[in-house]
Amino acid sequence: MSARGGTRARVIKPQPLNSEINITPLVDVMLVLLIIFMVVTPLLEKDIGVRIPATEQVEQQNEVPPDQLVVRLDASGELNINNQRVPESEYVDRLRTVLANKPKNDKLVFIVADDSVNYGKVVNLLDGAKQAGAETIGMMTEIPENVKAPEGKPDQPKP
Repeated sequence: MSARGGTRARVIKPQPLNSEINITPLVDVMLVLLIIFMVVTPLLEKDIGVRIPATEQVEQQNEVPPDQLVVRLDASGELNINNQRVPESEYVDRLRTVLANKPKNDKLVFIVADDSVNYGKVVNLLDGAKQAGAETIGMMTEIPENVKAPEGKPDQPKP
């Protein structure tokens, strides 16, 4: 003990300040926000109303209108111009004769080729049509037999 009769006072050094971020509350807040977004997001999805034009029944025509020129190449390699069989050797000459009778702005040839036909033969048809004097060449497709057209009217959009 000292002569003054008391206890000795100790001086405690101050601790340095902790400048690190406490991650635990941050993670807790982020998890709560994640859960809120996971619950709310499915509730926000709404249907978008789209107006679709009404369908109409289109009649299928197997005959080629007389003013159109259609060249068909089937799977067996048979070549037809407007449903008339034409040998490949006479294709360009026959097409040139038919196109000569048409006005210049109406020299349009449609080509229909079977899916199983060699691509080179289709290119030869296209080249032959250009050689014969066709100004415009169109490719036609056939509707597959196993595809069924939709019945009835399409759904109306929801307001």
